[in-house]
Amino acid sequence: MSESILTLNAGSSSFKFALFEADDDAPLEQARGQIEGLGAKPRMVIADPHGAVLKEEQWSREPGPHSAQEALIHVLAWFEATYPRLRMLAVGHRIVHGGPDHAAPLALDDRVIATLKQLSPLAPLHQPHNLTGVEAARAAFPEALQVGCFDTAFHRAHPWVNDVFAIPRQLYDEGVRRYGFHGLSYEYVTRELAHIAPQHAAGRVAIAHLGSGASMCAVRDGHSVGSTMGFSALDGLPMGTRTGQIDPGVLLYLLQDKGMSPDELSQMLYYQSGLKGLSGISHDMRVLEASDVPEAAQAIDYFVFRVRRELGAMAVILGGIDALVFCGGIGENAHRVRERVASGFEWLGIELDHHRNRISETVISSDRSRCRVFVIKTNEERMIAEHTLSLLRSQTQSDPLAEDAA
Repeated sequence: MSESILTLNAGSSSFKFALFEADDDAPLEQARGQIEGLGAKPRMVIADPHGAVLKEEQWSREPGPHSAQEALIHVLAWFEATYPRLRMLAVGHRIVHGGPDHAAPLALDDRVIATLKQLSPLAPLHQPHNLTGVEAARAAFPEALQVGCFDTAFHRAHPWVNDVFAIPRQLYDEGVRRYGFHGLSYEYVTRELAHIAPQHAAGRVAIAHLGSGASMCAVRDGHSVGSTMGFSALDGLPMGTRTGQIDPGVLLYLLQDKGMSPDELSQMLYYQSGLKGLSGISHDMRVLEASDVPEAAQAIDYFVFRVRRELGAMAVILGGIDALVFCGGIGENAHRVRERVASGFEWLGIELDHHRNRISETVISSDRSRCRVFVIKTNEERMIAEHTLSLLRSQTQSDPLAEDAA
């Protein structure tokens, strides 16, 4: 019987998952995939660890999945048919917001879930859907350990000056502070960099996680010391549909003078802004790069400008940069964006090798570059699986009877 771990990342319109064999040393990936278009025209793709498609299915509307619970049913049906002797030991969940108290993965019980639900207003685009995925997994695997892995945890040791806002101090004590996100991605990339270039990983590293969600992180000696994201996943860089940094006076104007309701404002900030809002075309960088519409080019211009501005900020936080890492869908694949971001930073020691950059090699800087530039494919699912297996093993060791009862 195959003892396995499932990882889940449930969103509003997508459902990502991966299946790992619970090996004693490290989880071994068996398959991964996603269902996108939940509630509209769902499409499921499952691939093996090498990227070969194992299953692909498209639904027009019925009887396709329209929620995390329905998506999980479809995924499990395929897993059970493909791996008939599957025994699910644990399910690891990406939970976007852990608040000020959760700096490490932990088992999810009723009390913890209730606490995490209270953080939903801080991450309305993600948290409610993450927790819906938890409930679906608990129903499907009542005996399995459910583990929450937090996107905010990697940033919990930030210096105070990076976490605080210049507002009345009691609000900071109540939890109104900068949390930072994409922590699972940064944790994985930081570890991979330590394998690839340990000397650089031990120094001053700026990581650009560029995708539909986008942020940057300053890492010193493997630890986060600065991030572009703040109290919510809205701050910092412009994203696919999210604003990024915006003058709070604009929000007051829209509420007070334009008569927008809080719900309308939230909808605009999370779903109608960013690349989509600026271009009026799409949130997808690939679509924008292929377009000859001026607004598409302007949206890319603004995105690049903001990344360059924040790269300068990361350099100030770190006192210089020894390594720059690109990851995420845009960071890993959009070589023109990488080139534009890095251009003109020779004063910081950055110089790209244009051939290496075009073919997305792991090291894309020139041999003369004082700052080494990397492209590292992030893997949040593996990070979740490793945390889940570690917590599972620690609980088994502390309670040997638990393994016999399982």
